[in-house]
Amino acid sequence: MKEIRSIRQWSYETFGTERAVEFTVMATPEDLKVNAEYIRMADRYVEVPGGSNNNNYANVDLIVDVAERSGVHAVWAGWGHASENPRLPETLAKHKIVFIGPPGNAMRSLGDKISSTIVAQSANVPTMPWSGTGINDTIISDQGYVVVADDVYRKACVTSVEEGLDRAQQIGFPVMIKASEGGGGKGIRRVDATEQFKLAYNAVVGEIPGQRPVLERSIHQMFIICLGSPIFIMKLAGQARHLEVQLLADQYGNAISLFGRDCSVQRRHQKIIEEAPVTIAKQETFEEMERAAVRLAKLVGYVSAGTVECEFF
Repeated sequence: MKEIRSIRQWSYETFGTERAVEFTVMATPEDLKVNAEYIRMADRYVEVPGGSNNNNYANVDLIVDVAERSGVHAVWAGWGHASENPRLPETLAKHKIVFIGPPGNAMRSLGDKISSTIVAQSANVPTMPWSGTGINDTIISDQGYVVVADDVYRKACVTSVEEGLDRAQQIGFPVMIKASEGGGGKGIRRVDATEQFKLAYNAVVGEIPGQRPVLERSIHQMFIICLGSPIFIMKLAGQARHLEVQLLADQYGNAISLFGRDCSVQRRHQKIIEEAPVTIAKQETFEEMERAAVRLAKLVGYVSAGTVECEFF
């Protein structure tokens, strides 16, 4: 709905009519039954299977099929669902349909918590001590962008309680055990002492048990089969502020910072309030954070709007 409203306002201001750009939306029987407002706002809709989002809004093959049959020029996937699946922009490109968002290579590099931290280290972005500290080996893909090789990725992961505890002791308590595929407050546990580690580790593994077919790299698949998600250990950022740098990048290699926001007010590791502008950090400090974020975006060939999340002490 926000997308439709924004484009229609821009369309009216630019072309004198809000209908210069037409919207085709996917709609499940459940959404049709409740007469969802986004369906009423669109120019047309295509009914798709109901049930879980694997049947509809997260189904890449279905989205591409609907886009091709509807003759659309571009696809905007919104948030969640298939929006972070690198197969979507790559498959759409084969059908000469534009994906409004980052390319698949950028998703693979930055959409995963482990590979994104390794890439950040290679871009000289300061990082917290973690199980991959010092790992900054990256390779250049066929498209000319930075990616993390499977064997390098493996070095930053932990695959057992014993290995994880050893890494945690090297880092120093308190630490956070994190699932790379976690999110929304799941797949993350704080550990303050050795005796707490095993229970917390098993809890993280159990919370993210499902496989994600969007991940095609062999190392990712191996860990998903064994654990449900790659696991890593990171030093707890106590008394830190959660600051974010907003970015805008184009397909020609240009990237700029659009200032930032303070997202420190959280509950269960999820943001509640976002405040802007950032006032807790000195101007020169935040400007350095902005430069680091821009370096990271350019390194992976990021396109579209994005956010680099930082912990500030």
